[in-house]
Amino acid sequence: MKKIHCIIAQLILLAWFFLDMIGVCFGDKCLVTRSYAEDGVFFLIYLAAMILFIAKEKIGKWIVIGWMTMWFLIQFICHEWYTIFNDGFMGSLEGKIEYFSGTIQWLQIDGRYIPDVYHTILHVLILCALTVTIIYTVKTQKNDNKDKV
Repeated sequence: MKKIHCIIAQLILLAWFFLDMIGVCFGDKCLVTRSYAEDGVFFLIYLAAMILFIAKEKIGKWIVIGWMTMWFLIQFICHEWYTIFNDGFMGSLEGKIEYFSGTIQWLQIDGRYIPDVYHTILHVLILCALTVTIIYTVKTQKNDNKDKV
């Protein structure tokens, strides 16, 4: 695993997340609404973490891993938790279903929240970028330790 693989995975994630900043709609359905007011700080933090990873790899890779781990956990609590337990603590189930009713859905079941297409792909991309970065970090740590011996 090379650093470029991490950067590519993170750039794909960043590009997908950027759609949340601008919003993408097709007729009366949206892939994702423009949410820079709500999510712009998350976008900027991730962008800064990526730049730090590129510029100062030794510390940057840990910040990227930490940030993506926290980001995925927040996304899980805000989306998959509602799907699994049909309830949550980030607002009401009915409110969640209503809020995302105008987005492109994989599947709609009355009274159930299922993450929309945008969020499902976002979560997969976060996990992919996180996994690639962790693998890279573990491999570079082993190489760093070999160099010290």
